[in-house]
Amino acid sequence: MKKILTIAGSDCSGGAGIQADIKTITAHRMYAMSVITALTAQNTTGVSKIMEAEKDFVAAQLDAVFSDIPPDAVKIGMVANADIIKIIAAKLSEYNAKNIVVDPVMVATSGSSLLEKDAVEALKQELLPMADVITPNIFETGILCGIVPRSEEEMEQAAKKIFAEIYKNCDREAAVLIKGGHLTDDAADVLRDQTVTYVYNGTKINTANTHGTGCTLSSAIACNMANGFNIYESVKYAKKYINLLLNAGLDLGKGNGPLNHMAAGAWISKEILD
Repeated sequence: MKKILTIAGSDCSGGAGIQADIKTITAHRMYAMSVITALTAQNTTGVSKIMEAEKDFVAAQLDAVFSDIPPDAVKIGMVANADIIKIIAAKLSEYNAKNIVVDPVMVATSGSSLLEKDAVEALKQELLPMADVITPNIFETGILCGIVPRSEEEMEQAAKKIFAEIYKNCDREAAVLIKGGHLTDDAADVLRDQTVTYVYNGTKINTANTHGTGCTLSSAIACNMANGFNIYESVKYAKKYINLLLNAGLDLGKGNGPLNHMAAGAWISKEILD
């Protein structure tokens, strides 16, 4: 059985963060492990309080996981502050972690800030260069490179800029995936590696119940990479999984509701995906 580690914050309402990641990993019939960076009091209407974990405790959790059950892939979401970012980067390097997907969580769907301002530079310098895939949405893209894209062309420009800034002298497979779910007209995502831009076209699904979509997508990408798919395929199949969940029509809560992560049943077979 493939083992996936999620490093992220806890969402007590179950729609995002660690909880969404574990549901996604389980739906892919893989073994989920977690390192919690923060506790959040949140629901579908927003985040009311955040309690960050001590960096030493984050380190202890990472040691506990890697020394006993080394993961086949690592998904990283909410990292809260610069100290936590630095300890995660150090431990991933120490244990030679592989198949790393970083969802640079900065702002919740509700608009609440999930990353301290002084931590952005640490994220860019310490953690993002270790990622095999980075998955910012258009607002996070604006924070990372100064471009808030409003079209596929601008998404491609931004992806190229982020790749050039993060992956200096890159000698391995890596990519930046800019998610277009917040675009007005469509839901295209743009993936950029060293030389090629891929566009995943998609019809925008008319639903307000999108809480945790970024967490879920990045976790699904990590699962697919653990299964041996390349980055392009891993994103392709993750998007199919997300679209099925969005179309499932789960409607919970008073705000942006969560996804039904089990709507796909056992989501692992390439034959099913195709």
